[in-house]
Amino acid sequence: MNKETLFLKVVLVVMAIPALVMCFYGLPAMVHSMMPDFPDIKVYLSALAAYVASIAYSFTLLQAFKLLRYIDTNTAFSQTSVLALKKIKRAAVVVSLMFACNLPLFYFVADGADAPGVMVIGLFITCAPVVIAVFAAVLEKLLKNAIELKEEQELTV
Repeated sequence: MNKETLFLKVVLVVMAIPALVMCFYGLPAMVHSMMPDFPDIKVYLSALAAYVASIAYSFTLLQAFKLLRYIDTNTAFSQTSVLALKKIKRAAVVVSLMFACNLPLFYFVADGADAPGVMVIGLFITCAPVVIAVFAAVLEKLLKNAIELKEEQELTV
């Protein structure tokens, strides 16, 4: 295991811990506390969207961990890395869509608390995974070009 990627792997594990805690403790408590204020179907759909988003988030972290492992084994410039970046891009889009499904809940909370800033926070949370998806798409394209150049260089030698 490389020292350079060890720190990043530890960071990925630290990022995964809050998501797991939220799935097992935070979301059930949130659903239970929201039941008196909101209709049942909205609460359950919001909880379902949050669980799907957390699964996609965990999948994204797993793919990032695989990318770091590819870097450790000097196979970063391969089609498996391109595939991992493509999966990260798709999972980030899923996370963003699931957060977008929860925007009506942000609206109800903002309307009830008379705080329009809550809606803006919800929009920022929804747009953050889109930035990650765009970054992954750019990296995917750059990696494809680098692989093509590497293969072309190997053929000429």
